[in-house]
Formats: sequence, C-alpha cells, structure tokens
Amino acid sequence: MSAGLPGLLATGWSLHLPGTDLRAALAARLGGPPAGDWASGDVPPPERAAALLGRKGLLAKEPATRMALCAVHRALRLPAGQRPRSPVVPGTAVVACSNLGNVGTVAAVARQLAAEGGRGVSILDAPNVSSNVIASTVALWFGFGGPNLMVCSGRAAGRHGLRLAALLLAARRAGRVVLVGAEAADDVASALHRDGGSRRSGIKERTAAPWPALRTGAACLVLEAAASGPDGTLGAAGRTLGHSVLLRPGPEPWPDGTRPRLSIGPGGFDPVAHWGDWYGAQDIVALALAAHLIADEGHRLVAVSGEPGGGPPVLVSAAGSVPGSAADGAPARAGQAARADETARAGQAAGRLR
Repeated sequence: MSAGLPGLLATGWSLHLPGTDLRAALAARLGGPPAGDWASGDVPPPERAAALLGRKGLLAKEPATRMALCAVHRALRLPAGQRPRSPVVPGTAVVACSNLGNVGTVAAVARQLAAEGGRGVSILDAPNVSSNVIASTVALWFGFGGPNLMVCSGRAAGRHGLRLAALLLAARRAGRVVLVGAEAADDVASALHRDGGSRRSGIKERTAAPWPALRTGAACLVLEAAASGPDGTLGAAGRTLGHSVLLRPGPEPWPDGTRPRLSIGPGGFDPVAHWGDWYGAQDIVALALAAHLIADEGHRLVAVSGEPGGGPPVLVSAAGSVPGSAADGAPARAGQAARADETARAGQAAGRLR
C-alpha cells in the first residue's frame, strides 16, 4: 500500500495464532488485559482445525492451509463447525501471503520421488506442492470466484499483498478482497527460516533472543474500497458498515509531533519480539492486531510499520474518523456502551503502547 493508492475499508479481521498468549504481552503494554474476548480462548492448532471448520474436506490439507482457512472463517464471523454452502461469489478475490507454507510437503514429495518414483507419491499430497495451494484452497472452500493470487516475496509479503488488494479494488477487478497470511512451523520450514536468519536484517537487532522462531498461525483482513468525501471522511458506502476500520497510507518520515502514540512494529509494540515470527504473514498479523485495538479496545488510531525500506506505515483508524494528530491515539468508544473504567484504562494504554 503506497501513498498513491486510496484508503481501504476492513469489514472483517482475525488473528488465529495457536499457542500465543496475546493477553499477557498486551497487558504489560496496555496496563491491563484486553477488554474484549478476541485475545482469549482456545485457538485450535492445525491438527484440531476441524473444531472450527468442521471435519469434511480437511483430509490431506497441510498445516498452513488449515491455518489460513481458520483465519478466514473467523474473519467472516462464521459459526464454529459450519462450512459455508453459499454459491460462488465472483466479486470476491483472494490474496494469500506465505513464504514457507507448503515447503514441508514439497520436501516430502521430493524425497518420495527420489526413493520410489512417481508411484510413491500420494494423489492427496501431489496438489499440495503447488505454490498457490493456500490461495486456491481458500477460494474453493469459501466459494470466492474472483482473482486468486499468492504472494511469496519474503518478509514484506504481507505489505505486498495489501498493495495488490488495493490495486484489485481500484481497478474494479473485485468488490471485496480476502487478504490472508499463514505460516506453519514444521521441521523443514523452521530449519529454512532459522538458517536464513543470518542473511536477513532488521529483526535480530531489535530482539533479545538470537533469532525469533518461526510460528504457526494465520491472520486475515476482509477489504473493500473506502469511498471518501472531500474532507477525508468516509462517504455513504462506508458509513453504512458498522463493523469496520479504515486503512490509509501514512507519511514517511513522520512530521514532528504527528506520530501516533499507538504503534505496532519496529519502534512500537513489536509482535515479533514478544511472540515470534510469522514471516510472510507478519504484516497481516500486525494489521489485524491494530484492527482489534481499534474495534474492540476503543483506540482511534494505530500506526503499523513494517521493516525499514518496506514502504510507508499504514494508519488504521475507526471508520468515519480522520487521522490527524498524535492525540488520535487516545481511545474513543463512540456508539458503544462501554464502562467508564474500561475507557479510563484504554486511555492509559495509548501512552504505554510504544
């Protein structure tokens, strides 16, 4: 997403990060645990994905694909255990981001070919060696008939996927884009991630550990074009959507005194340093976390920064608001029946999450 592209409206989002204690790390920064239930509860790992997705259709689906399906399922707010049965939706595109998602399957199939020839490869495993397996499976599972793209461009894959989503919407190739990122920390992927760490810059310097481990998990954003009025506020199309947040490109560098007090990424609350590395999905994890802080924790504005040189930050704000000064980092629960003590606690969070 760059300064030349319009804002985007996120109408759904999710974090599906098994084994990650979101509440503990955020509580240290927010001055208390998150008020919403989005950061709590049992998040099923790949082997228990059927608890959320239902059993039918999961045979031979690899871990990263299962995590992507779970993240999309939650972003669409579908009931647990219920697979969608709607007709194909031609106006919905899929952009999936993953660098090592199916590398374990590729390595296993290569070994089988070398040892036994083509007859040793299972017909269930063969489709999973496609680099597009995550994006295509999401599209087939949920009936999304629009453009279908897979991004495997390294650490900035999530940011590249966001730009592709914006381009698809601006070109009217789709009316809605499901942006999903997923990684799986199997033995092969973890080894490649660990061995490649010494050749990548940006993370090792900002963490206490020698190198953050690859984590299994996924995140998702459901995006639409944001119709804007002349004053920068959402137009009629955006105002009709109650459950939504706005994504816009921010300035780079920040003018003096304008940087939001609430930021995610290097220089702010860094999910990699606290929880580990979701690699190709990392930027989508950060954006979905920002959406939760806006919609569920009452903050007005969150800045999401990627790796140095990865493009301008993304400003995530409540739909209908105009990002402006650093004061926008303070919480506002307009239109929500929130207790006064939650509002006071969220106010303290704006100054501590940096």
